[in-house]
Amino acid sequence: MSKTEAEAHKAAAQETEAEKQGTAQDLGAAGAQLSTAPKEELIGGPSLSVIGWARWFWRQLTSMRVALILLFLLSLGAIPGSLIPQNSVDELKVQTYKDSHEFWTPVFEKLQFFDVYSSVWFSAIYILLFVSLIGCIVPRSWQFVGQLRGRPPGAPGRLTRLPAYTTWRTDTGPEQVREAALAMLKKRRFRAHTVGDAVAAEKGYLREAGNLLFHIALIVMLVAFAAGQLFKSEGGKLIVEGDGFSNTLTQYDDFKSGSLFSTDELAPFSFRLDAFTGTYQKGGPQRGTPRTFEADVTHSKGGGPDKKSVIQVNKPLVIDGTKIYLLSHGYAPVVTVRDGKGNVVFNGAVPLLPIDNNITSTGAIKVMDGYRDKKGKKDQLGFQAFFVPTFGGAGKGDMFSQFPGLEFPVLALTGYHGSLGVDAGLPQNVYQLDTGKLTQFKDAHGQILKARLLPGEKMTLPDGAGSITFEKEVKEWASFQISQQPGNGWALTGAIAAIAGLVGSLFIQRRRVWVRAVAGADGVTVVEMAGLGRSESAKLPEELADLAVTLNSEAPTAPDPSDVPAEGAEK
Repeated sequence: MSKTEAEAHKAAAQETEAEKQGTAQDLGAAGAQLSTAPKEELIGGPSLSVIGWARWFWRQLTSMRVALILLFLLSLGAIPGSLIPQNSVDELKVQTYKDSHEFWTPVFEKLQFFDVYSSVWFSAIYILLFVSLIGCIVPRSWQFVGQLRGRPPGAPGRLTRLPAYTTWRTDTGPEQVREAALAMLKKRRFRAHTVGDAVAAEKGYLREAGNLLFHIALIVMLVAFAAGQLFKSEGGKLIVEGDGFSNTLTQYDDFKSGSLFSTDELAPFSFRLDAFTGTYQKGGPQRGTPRTFEADVTHSKGGGPDKKSVIQVNKPLVIDGTKIYLLSHGYAPVVTVRDGKGNVVFNGAVPLLPIDNNITSTGAIKVMDGYRDKKGKKDQLGFQAFFVPTFGGAGKGDMFSQFPGLEFPVLALTGYHGSLGVDAGLPQNVYQLDTGKLTQFKDAHGQILKARLLPGEKMTLPDGAGSITFEKEVKEWASFQISQQPGNGWALTGAIAAIAGLVGSLFIQRRRVWVRAVAGADGVTVVEMAGLGRSESAKLPEELADLAVTLNSEAPTAPDPSDVPAEGAEK
């Protein structure tokens, strides 16, 4: 290769490199501020001051990458809370879980898996995510506001370097072409203005607005969730038909509240369960499937007039911001207990808890003022109760319910006497019988006294202890959850806004379009159109082609001089 050829190759390589640099500069200038995402800055040097490290940590914490990592960690942290019983929900289930998992219990306690949502590690992730989102959104919001107040940048020097480009020649003057292009772009809802010899336009701001809306909605959801946990109140109450409830702390069977909730905030209302209606499929493969669950109640607010309402599953009654949900139901047989002299010592409906889908139920009947034995010692009475609404298993030694409806009720009882343990001052489950200090009744043959009673039948206790009668009435009971969670509305609003913002950020493309019109050396106007988007998309060339066709109708293509016959030429 000669020296001249080598110099030519070198000059060509330098020219190619210069063109690449020029293209990069043009694309960089054209695409400036198409996104509000903060720029990644590299902090070099082996020695950073305390302020430098603080700035580096803040940049990392407020980056979108770290926010997504924290959000993922938060979702992972919620998994133990859904798989392992929580003290904030049901302490009895937690204790049962601990008793059956003795090996894992110490490990889970150290990891705070029984109190996930109030644990140190979950709170740390929650707070860091909150700070990360705020630190990311605030500067981007100000930058986006600045972009809305500004105008699209002018056209780069060489539009041919942009990914979408077209050109043609027209006899229409440059000024008229620019005016037509400006009117066309504004009609297409572009933000457009004339800069020098070109029209600059931009569209798709809703993409960044949707992105910001999504992250702001996440903050709203986090705040709503935190407020709901801090100020919530939630309790349960089992009510037998004819009984009522007043929204005071002593009326609840169980009650949980947030750390900032005050009992003075309990809404003043009361309601009475007038009747419970439950219907079931009576035939076919779905026999026994529930069809209707309704609780007819009468309620009043703050001593006001009574109102009638119906509470259904997933259709709560709302009173002064408090929601009353219908959770479950069961049966409460009415029994009468008499002492040896025939005096009534107990009469009422005894709610029993279901143990299967056919509402086979168990429970306890406790009589504090029972009877006096032959030595004059006063004893208390207790009965283990087993109830089936539709009896099955006759002659097989087992008793079970074959249908949840009340069609053939039978009550099985086993009697005890002694001390029920209620005088010890310790909390006791009203549906279980502590037989530690009780003695079973036995019949004349020394066998344990048991009986299956139909409505109206009676079981007589030995040694003049009295009797217990299964009355011809079975009431129904309903279990309600009374909850007050102030953050639910905000959480729902945040979730809807997050979905709307996510849709906008995913499906709206932000892009810029430039139209340049200048007079060529021969006096014919040269029109150039180019477009640039945040990411490569097939829709941008299509949109530019559509805009070009529309503008071409206003500034049609001039005939090519080479196609015009020369003067004097043969036709």
